[in-house]
Amino acid sequence: MSVARGHLIDLRPLKASPAFARMWIGSTLAGIGGQLTIVTVMLHVFALTGSTFAVSMIAVAGLVPMVLAGLYGGMLADAFDRRLVALIAATVAFASTVLLAALTWTGNETIWWLYALSMINSAANSVGMATRTAIVPRLIPRDLLAAASALNGVAFGLTVMAGPALAGLLVALTGYGWTYTIDVLLMLSMFLGLWTLPSLRPEGDVVRPGLASLVDGWRFLKSASNIRMQYLFDIIAMTFGQPLALFPALGTVLLGGGAFTTGLLTAAVAVGTFASSLLSGRVVQYRWHGRGIERAVEAYGMAILLFGAVLLFAGWSRPASEEVPNVGLIIAACAALALSGAADNVSSIYRNTMMQASVPDVMRGRLQGLFIVVVAGGPRIGALYAGALATVTALWLPPLLGGILVIALVAVIARRHPRFRGYDAENPEP
Repeated sequence: MSVARGHLIDLRPLKASPAFARMWIGSTLAGIGGQLTIVTVMLHVFALTGSTFAVSMIAVAGLVPMVLAGLYGGMLADAFDRRLVALIAATVAFASTVLLAALTWTGNETIWWLYALSMINSAANSVGMATRTAIVPRLIPRDLLAAASALNGVAFGLTVMAGPALAGLLVALTGYGWTYTIDVLLMLSMFLGLWTLPSLRPEGDVVRPGLASLVDGWRFLKSASNIRMQYLFDIIAMTFGQPLALFPALGTVLLGGGAFTTGLLTAAVAVGTFASSLLSGRVVQYRWHGRGIERAVEAYGMAILLFGAVLLFAGWSRPASEEVPNVGLIIAACAALALSGAADNVSSIYRNTMMQASVPDVMRGRLQGLFIVVVAGGPRIGALYAGALATVTALWLPPLLGGILVIALVAVIARRHPRFRGYDAENPEP
């Protein structure tokens, strides 16, 4: 029994710090609500316009505010009381959702209101995310940071699995107004988690937000080779191993099953993330985090390679359609994607822990803000790679070739940087 328990998720951060537990619960519930609104806005825009392009522009419109807010929010988190910064960001996100619900209930919503409020919400959430992540090392001991990252993987998996499914169900049963209103209620939990925090001013020499602060952060990053390496590995994985843009076409022309298959493929990644977090007991005890990131990203590349191989086999198999799906290959594709979600989550546990343990407190906000840029930009570059290559070749080639590139590039780069491979969580150095 003790061996099995040793493989299960480590819950000690929730017991060691009631403040962290309250913030984690609040962030999880608010995250589910945020996913409700994201998916509901997409459905709402399509209902108003009937245009898939108009729906896709929601993500494009939110990218620049997300990046700018992540960078500036990181500077704010490194200059002011982080509790106050997080509360203000949560208030802005809450107000935008309240306005969205009010406009919908009164029948005054328009596509431009939906775009504008989505952009405000995206920017506020970027500031909040950078700030809350910078807060965590002040709430729990360093030896529990990896376990806290695994708990965040559980939260992310729950958010991505439950949020979109609930959005579709609630819109169908109750309409847009009630769905936005439920998000408003869920967001109240975020205030409970943040309001009860103590004052959390940055420790060290504070630089006021602005160009000097940005230059100071960039100067630190130039000297932090381990942090740069984990950014690089994430960019490689997301650029060549992010097949999300292919999912709608796969359900239509290759695996069959239509939108249902697209939903299954998307959910499979979150299932892998959630499952690997639940079984992260041994993962968080591994002290060589640089080596752990390298192996996890290579495993991610292998999972994407397997996904590409399934699609290649699907091209050779009997033709599938929306009405007649290839069930066996859909299951195999979902299994490969679940493995990719699990590997990416293990990498994320080590990356987050490295960031929180090795970066000085006064720099954490800016580095987290920069990481948001990496996280937001990488998948979009990956969508461009997958979409462009699939357009001129075949649907199976981007993941097949991408998986090989991820494995090869990470292996070559890691072997040229022994300092990163030797990173020791017990003696963290950026």
